[in-house]
Formats: sequence, C-alpha cells, structure tokens
Amino acid sequence: MVRIGIVGIGFMGVTHYKAIDKVKGAKVTAISTRDPKKLRGDWRAVQGNFGGGGGQQDLRGVAAYERIEDLFADDKVDLVDICLPTTMHFEWTMAALKAGKHVFLEKPIALGLRESDRMVAEAKKRGLRLMVAHVLRYFPEYRLVKDLIDGKEHGRVLAADFKRIISMPGWWNPKDLARTGGPAIDLHIHDADFVQYLFGLPEAVTSAGVIRRGGVVEHIDTHYHFKGKHQVSASGGWLSQKGCPFEHGYDVFFEDGTLKFNSSWGQPPVLLTKEGKSRRPKPPGKDGFVGELQEAVDAVKAGKDSKVLSGQSARDSLLMCLREIESVKKGRRVKM
Repeated sequence: MVRIGIVGIGFMGVTHYKAIDKVKGAKVTAISTRDPKKLRGDWRAVQGNFGGGGGQQDLRGVAAYERIEDLFADDKVDLVDICLPTTMHFEWTMAALKAGKHVFLEKPIALGLRESDRMVAEAKKRGLRLMVAHVLRYFPEYRLVKDLIDGKEHGRVLAADFKRIISMPGWWNPKDLARTGGPAIDLHIHDADFVQYLFGLPEAVTSAGVIRRGGVVEHIDTHYHFKGKHQVSASGGWLSQKGCPFEHGYDVFFEDGTLKFNSSWGQPPVLLTKEGKSRRPKPPGKDGFVGELQEAVDAVKAGKDSKVLSGQSARDSLLMCLREIESVKKGRRVKM
C-alpha cells in the first residue's frame, strides 16, 4: 500500500483526494493545509471549473497538519502529492525529496528551467520518484490519439492542431504574473506537453500571440518544427468571454483518417475514415486523474521512474512554453 500525503487542499488537492479513493494500492494518510476548517474536513468553500465542490469530508484516520514540515516528518507517508501554487513548487518539492519522500507534483513543474533542473537532479541523486501531473496524457479523448498513432492503423500523422481556450480568471492580476506564469505556461502547457508526448521535442518553435497588460502573453498560437514531414500546431489563451469558460479539442489528420474532438460538442471524438464514413471509437480509460495517480503509485511500488510522468519530461514541456513565449516577444523562430 502506497501511503499518500496531500499538501494543499485547494481545487486540485480536493480533486486528487477524491481520485485516490479509486486508485488501486493507495490511500491518503495525511493532509496539510493552513485553513482550520479544511483541517477538520470542511471543504465546502473549495470550488473549481469542473467536478463540483469539495463538500464535507470524513478525515478519521487521516493525519491533518497545519505545517507542511510535519507531514514530511510523518513516517506513514510514502508519496507526497503537492498541490500548491506554482511559485511554491521548487521549495516544497526540494524539501520533500530531502525528507526522503517520493513526489507527485501538480503541473507545471516550476516557472524556470534552473529550478526544474535542480528538482530533477535532487530526485535522481536520492533515488526517489519525481512525477509531474500532466493529466492530459491520461484523459480518455487524448489517450485515444496516442493509441491511434502507436497502432498505425490509419497511417502516419500528416498534421495535427490542438486548442485550449478559457475566459480570463477573475483572480488574475497583471502585477502578479509570478503566480502562474500566465496562460502560455499555466494553460497552454497542457497541449505543448501533449505534443511532446506524441512527437518528441521539436527542433524549434514559431509563435504569435496577444500581449496586453503586464507584458503577459494572453493568447498564443504556435507551429512546432520537427524533422519529420508532419505539421503540428497548438493555440490557447484566456481571451474568451465568460459565455465560453472552457473549451479544448483537436484535429489530427492521418494518411487514412481524421480524428476530431471538441469539448464544447458534448460528444466523444469522431473518426472520419478514408471510405467516407464516420464512427466514434471508444476512448480508453475513464478518469484522467485516477489514471495519472495510478501511474504514480505504480511507479513508487515498482521502484522505477515513470516513463509517462517523469520530471525530465515535465521540464522539457516547460522549455517548450518558454521558447514559445520568447518567439512571440521576438517575432521570429526560436530554436529549442
């Protein structure tokens, strides 16, 4: 049994807590939060853009710590699940690793490459698992893309385009960019990471975008340059009005088929075949959060780094987004 301690009971902390209940070979043994109500299991104030609220939780048998350091000192915690703001990722990941704990960290890994490299190196030095929750790799609609590419039933990919749009979060302040790095890192990194997962690191990126207050790239549109003959692009940002709070999707053009998906349809992906027919292949898996946490637990049990959620892969996805932002600001192609 892998015993998990969750640090940070916000929207993602609650989401992970609920998902762990469905993960085989794992249980939550501790939580850490500064909020007295949350320590008692009153999570009703926690809200997000999907999945409902936090509700009232029965924390009997779960240690509740106000200080994160106390959770790290708990010998009944094997894996620390860090769901804190991005600006706190480096400090508390390093502290958890130095305390001898495996780490499952919400994305992005950090805001800078120097911090990311130190985190990856620390985990390697101590023989611990560092995994970053790039959950899109486990969403059923996106796992379908990976499976079809790997299966080669419809030939190779000629082109692919990915999209992720939200309305501007009410909490955003242009003077506080450090909180998330802006949508090019906090939001668009989902698709940049998925592009890397499918095709590897590109040689270079060419990006255009919208910059308004605070020098923040609020919308980005990127072409990824690969050695192969496929054309891959992704766009994302928070310029949508509140009538469209969230939308993501893709078009993947194979030699002998086209796979299309958009969350606003309320329908699963559709595959258009070379015979002129359309069908709806069943996406693999059910819950992306359960899937990624199962991967993390299995990696800890096996004593091997996850090939899907590695810290190095998360670092490389951050690199892609940083180069894309650079391309927007310089108005030219940027090498990786």
